[in-house]
Amino acid sequence: MPVFNYKQRNNILLIILIVLGCCILYSLRFIAGALLSTVIMYTILRPVYLHITDTWRWNRIAACIAIIGSSFLVIVLPFFLLSLMVINKISEFERDQIKLKVLVHKIDDFLGSKLHQPDLVENAMQRVTTYASDLFPSIIGGAFDLLLGIVIMYFLLYFMFTNHEKFEEGAVRYSPFREQNALKFAAELKYTTYSNVLGQGLIAVVQGALVSIGFFLFGIKDAIFWGVISTFLSFVPLLGAPIVFVPAALLEMANGNNSGGIGMLIWGFVLVINIDNVIRFLIAKRVGNIHPIITVVGVVIGIPVFGIMGLVFGPLLLSYFFLTVRIYETSRMATERLEKIRAADEE
Repeated sequence: MPVFNYKQRNNILLIILIVLGCCILYSLRFIAGALLSTVIMYTILRPVYLHITDTWRWNRIAACIAIIGSSFLVIVLPFFLLSLMVINKISEFERDQIKLKVLVHKIDDFLGSKLHQPDLVENAMQRVTTYASDLFPSIIGGAFDLLLGIVIMYFLLYFMFTNHEKFEEGAVRYSPFREQNALKFAAELKYTTYSNVLGQGLIAVVQGALVSIGFFLFGIKDAIFWGVISTFLSFVPLLGAPIVFVPAALLEMANGNNSGGIGMLIWGFVLVINIDNVIRFLIAKRVGNIHPIITVVGVVIGIPVFGIMGLVFGPLLLSYFFLTVRIYETSRMATERLEKIRAADEE
């Protein structure tokens, strides 16, 4: 005679599944960034893959290899090389700290005499140094982890693309939402990803390019390096680019180049900052817009977990969270209405 009845077996099986699922999730925490990168890349590149296979009639494997190779050359490799350039420059500043301190004291002396704000930049630089150490740790100390994440991402992408019908069918089938809400979630997930990655990425690249152009125009050194720094920091709305061009302008003024310093401040506050609002207005019509509060909070919680990729992953996860909450509320209200209709029919 069986020890457990049918209901007890199901409950025990459910408990086992939950325990095993928690163990698997805990084991996957080290590659969470790679898994999230896979979702992002699949969402962005899926229309390209379908166009190649459906319109151009390419073989699935050939199309997948072409997309993986192209995305590596266009997205991953430039990002990796730019990150290495930034890390080398930061290491150079760390090796020559006397030079950095001289620059900081020059700006502080200038602000002390003009604005009565001594030690302002020195205190700010300490915060920026801490921020930078959180921003690039995964690349400075974990090149192997980064390489492993890229390999895992492309490995998963290959099978997701070549079997995309089964993958998407399974995602809908095992989704906790009804099919209609699952499809709605997928559509909003696409727009949220586009807005965070493509929209904010475009803003960051444009602002970084404008900072570099401004440095060239007004004779400020290391224009390309500081443009790259501005690109990374521009993922933080309003706060990013000014962290770069304001100290640079003050330093030029402290060195006697008042025209260059004032020109850079005007260039930065009139063009660099306002281009953010213009691009946000344009992309909001096509892919939607993410509120700056979500971006700022997402960056704050994302950087300690994901390093430099937290600039993208943090706001994205926060957006996914609020998206899930909205879908849950819709599903709950629909369930409540259905229960009321059933109760009315029974009466």
